[in-house]
Amino acid sequence: MRHKFPITLILCLSLLAPLNPSALAQRAKLAKLNVGYSAISSDQLPAWVAKEAGIFERNGLDVQLIFFTGGTTAILALISGDVPVTQVSGPGLVNSVLAGSDAVFVAGGITSLNYVLMGRPGIKTPEQLKGGTVAISRFGSATDSIARFALKKIGFTPGKDVTIVQVGSGPDRLNAALTGKVTAAVINPPSSFMAERKGLAVLADVAQMGLIFQHTGAATTRRFIKEHPDIVRRYVKSHVEAVHLMYTDKETTIKTLGKYMGQSVDRDLLEKSRDNVMHEALFSKKQYPSLEGLKTVLEDVAERDPKAKTAKPEQFVDFSFIKELDQSGYIDNLYKKRQ
Repeated sequence: MRHKFPITLILCLSLLAPLNPSALAQRAKLAKLNVGYSAISSDQLPAWVAKEAGIFERNGLDVQLIFFTGGTTAILALISGDVPVTQVSGPGLVNSVLAGSDAVFVAGGITSLNYVLMGRPGIKTPEQLKGGTVAISRFGSATDSIARFALKKIGFTPGKDVTIVQVGSGPDRLNAALTGKVTAAVINPPSSFMAERKGLAVLADVAQMGLIFQHTGAATTRRFIKEHPDIVRRYVKSHVEAVHLMYTDKETTIKTLGKYMGQSVDRDLLEKSRDNVMHEALFSKKQYPSLEGLKTVLEDVAERDPKAKTAKPEQFVDFSFIKELDQSGYIDNLYKKRQ
């Protein structure tokens, strides 16, 4: 004989069932943390992968990722305390410290560049840029520095021969070039691969110009480190584990990139974008911030801010958490597990 239970009792039991005491206790132990990111590109993969693969949770962090358009906005959110940790590029962090902030890189992220300068339809040679406009994300961002570096390399004076304009994210910059709103745009994968498919020409490839550059890394403030060292320690450990997963789990990395691109991007372009950054010259396995890359950033910033001329790269980093993981053998052991 089948027993009949009141519908209200069934509903109550179904609601109570998921409330496993151990699961609730585990969730209560997670430290809530808002984390910023400043672009829609493969540069941002460590935070995205750590979130999607459950790495943050395994390290005791309940992370909410928040998107800011451009490094300037992201660093302002960091300094104001809206996000205690953010992924941001070297120029954004350096400019903020020179202005009086206590921001520091705690993990290197991507320490070189995979950006290209691409012309709108019909622009095939660098010479055609003269008198035109180049799209970047925001003034003071990495794309700003990249645009100035590339323009100088091909013989132009930024602001005189070519005007630099703020447009926004990589997809926004690509769209501005495709629609002819700008003469060219500074973009990187997967936007640059999409541009190639649509027939846009590469006018300058920064990766082939030999520029060493501290690009998008994980940053926090010295104050937050002092007040919450264990949270920063767990974040850096998550970051390192995410980079390891990016090297060893191609499928998860590609799916994560596809999700955060926020648009329909072909599988082959996502795969190409992932493969483009997965080598030591861009995402190093040890994840130390690049002092040489910060020196390059300071040289560029010094053209607009005299304080950068006397600044030292060491002012902008805290190596302690990465050193702890490295010297303990933890990072080496991560990669040995795959052998």
